[in-house]
Amino acid sequence: MFLTSLTLEGESLPDDYPFTVPCIQALSTLAFDAPVTILVGENGSGKSTLLEAIACGMKCPAIGLSDLSRDPMLEDARRLAKQLRLSRSSNPKVKLFFRAEDAIGFTRRMTENIRDLDELKTEFSESLSGYGRALAMGAMEGQKAGIISRYGENPDALSHGEWFVNILRERIHSKGLYLLDEPETPLSPIHQLSLLSIIKEAVSLGAQFLIATHSPIIMAYEGATIYNLDNTTITKTAWEDVEHVSLMRAFLADPSSFLRHL
Repeated sequence: MFLTSLTLEGESLPDDYPFTVPCIQALSTLAFDAPVTILVGENGSGKSTLLEAIACGMKCPAIGLSDLSRDPMLEDARRLAKQLRLSRSSNPKVKLFFRAEDAIGFTRRMTENIRDLDELKTEFSESLSGYGRALAMGAMEGQKAGIISRYGENPDALSHGEWFVNILRERIHSKGLYLLDEPETPLSPIHQLSLLSIIKEAVSLGAQFLIATHSPIIMAYEGATIYNLDNTTITKTAWEDVEHVSLMRAFLADPSSFLRHL
């Protein structure tokens, strides 16, 4: 593992958000003793806040955003990150912080980049000639081909789930540290299984994952350490004891008994 533990430091912490979140108040030292660590809890439990702070502390780039210090939405996470001591055994070759909203923005930028390159090709074709025209056209074609080879010619032609899986498959490599914040958001159950396959292959090659999720499918990753952030203390939890799992099992066993009381 690259990141082995985190410790919340400081005898007197601020009395405002995010330090008032119960799981942050309960935080002392958290160990990352497995290649995959999963943070679970209800909305508002603090799992995304903690993951964002780790991402800021580790200086993980996000999809389409190389520097998290420029994201105004992460100001609270950066404040928390300053109070965290992140212990590591070594530095990963690759780092990535993945949020669904970043991937949506990244999709738009890739589509716009392809369109802009096509417009530049047309402009250069009309305004340049000879060797200069050939150089300019070649540069535009090379950049467009690079985007298409990695992400496809028309990202908008894919569903969100297909596109997100493509992005993750392209960006997740061996010996990297990957922080995924609710990656199931755009993914069908089938695509969540595809994500687990990507994670399994990367782990076999030395990658480490920290994942905040509501998905019982993703929580079921074999060998993962699961931390429950719903209580006044952060506790290790078995998959079958996670509330999301037991609730989903009960609902699928008898959905009508739930629906009649809505």
